Amino acid sequence: MTTTASHPAGAVRRFSRFYTRQIGLMDEGLLDSPFSLTEVRLLYEIAHHPGITATELREVLALDAGYLSRILRGLRRRALLAARAPAADRRQRQLTLTESGRRTFDALDARSNTQVRAMLARLTRTERRDLVAAMGGIEALLGRAQGGGGAEGARLVLRAPRPGELGWVVQRHGELYAGEYGWDAEFEGLVAGIVSRYAAERDVRLERCWIAELGGEPAGSVFLEKESPEVARLRLLLVEPWARGHGIGTRLVDECLRFAREAGYGKVALWTNDLLHAARRIYQRAGFRLVEREPHHSFGHDLVGQTWELDLE
Repeated sequence: MTTTASHPAGAVRRFSRFYTRQIGLMDEGLLDSPFSLTEVRLLYEIAHHPGITATELREVLALDAGYLSRILRGLRRRALLAARAPAADRRQRQLTLTESGRRTFDALDARSNTQVRAMLARLTRTERRDLVAAMGGIEALLGRAQGGGGAEGARLVLRAPRPGELGWVVQRHGELYAGEYGWDAEFEGLVAGIVSRYAAERDVRLERCWIAELGGEPAGSVFLEKESPEVARLRLLLVEPWARGHGIGTRLVDECLRFAREAGYGKVALWTNDLLHAARRIYQRAGFRLVEREPHHSFGHDLVGQTWELDLE
């Protein structure tokens, strides 16, 4: 017999109760204010989307029309909201914050930031990164399940690594491949050697590293290094588990190929292992062809290595 606590639904409800206690959602007034959670969320949406209508708010927040109307009337009575009916459609009222409403929201927003920073201050840097990754994973999974695009408002940026992020590449490769495939420290050492050579010796005209940033957090990486004047090698493609499903791996590979063509390479090669199915599908879609397979014992396991190549000309 499955108990409520051991069932996935029970785990989700337990986490929900835990998190609402952490950020005080059950307090009579959110953030020690006279406002409820729903009122603060409405102020947030209107502050960030001036001119939004009640219909749009209802769709965004999935609120009952009557309930929403009562809350909006209450906020207007407090002189926090202004409503204007545009000439094009007198039936729709565009909502904005008054000066008093903006001051109120700014104070609540600052208080919320202070509360979250205090909560995060109890964690180490690694723990904060793991927390953000776990939250991103929850958003991505539930967003896909509901037909959404994943993390709310997440924006994907490909950029050069910032200080400390080459070390992040090594660490995350070691952690993820150990956790997902059981690979030992030999693999992390291989990654460290590639990254070390890149940092010390890279040819800035012909070699690059890209960090994929999703919603402000590092979510993936890839390297392109010079193998010969004609051949570039794609290496260390990585996508964080919480960020998968956003097409990040494809974007990183496409950026590598774009740069390789501009740099004048005639071919891009890569080495991978046959059990890395998701990466292999990305390479196949990009036009790479398998040219060699070779069994080997590495990273504590019997594996089958694969060499793939793509002619750019």
